Amino acid sequence: MQIGGIPIGEGAPLALISGLNVLEREADAIECARTVQQIARRHGLPLIFKASFDKANRSKASAFRGPGLDEGLRILAEVKQDTGLPLITDIHEPGHAKIAAEVVDCLQVPAFLCRQTDLIAACAATGRPVNLKKAQFIAPQDIRLAVEKLESFGAHDVLVTDRGTTFGYNNLVADMRGLIQIREFAPVCFDATHAVQYPGMDDGASGGDRRFVAALARAAIATGVDALFVEAHANPAEAPCDGPSQLDFDALDALLTEVCAIDRALSRLPAAVRTRARCEL
Repeated sequence: MQIGGIPIGEGAPLALISGLNVLEREADAIECARTVQQIARRHGLPLIFKASFDKANRSKASAFRGPGLDEGLRILAEVKQDTGLPLITDIHEPGHAKIAAEVVDCLQVPAFLCRQTDLIAACAATGRPVNLKKAQFIAPQDIRLAVEKLESFGAHDVLVTDRGTTFGYNNLVADMRGLIQIREFAPVCFDATHAVQYPGMDDGASGGDRRFVAALARAAIATGVDALFVEAHANPAEAPCDGPSQLDFDALDALLTEVCAIDRALSRLPAAVRTRARCEL
């Protein structure tokens, strides 16, 4: 599959999906996109810039949601014009699919909505690639049904992103075996920042612990993924949403140094040995 001309899966180079959890101000979005673009170039990684215009599934009605559809898509259009980067954003309503597809290169189905038939059908109808985020409550092999549902509505390019599975209350566990299972039927991306969340632990919002982002990302690259998803912010402590699990730009740069070294080391192995090494980790 391809997102904005960037090939993903089937032996294509590792791709990076990175950017803001949610849009704030236009100037900040453009600055984030420029910075992440420079970091990705330094590491030789093709980049798809991610930012949400609306976080519709917040726990509290008073929580920051973003600028909304119209203003958010206007900001994303400015980011694309300034940087030339392909874009990905999530939508929550079927009526937003066609409108968002006029600006972004890939539509993202949020984890909590990955089985919503009308939303999936609307995404497929746009002809855009779809990033299907696996819900925390769904087993890796069972997300195949949502992929097949997308394909039944005409979608051809489907990427599945995994951030782990519910582990009791207010916690997630990232089972690297799931990446191998998902990759049997779709290109797979690992979401290293959402994987360290503690859902609901921060006064009704998602807490998290960014100390574990690098370790999980390294493990996912060694296991074998087609893309890595990492949210970044100039000052995560002041991010209006999911700050505890996001990285600042220096940490993102350091992380990519590590994961690219692992990816290069594995790519130098013969194919049979590379597959065996990843499966044995």
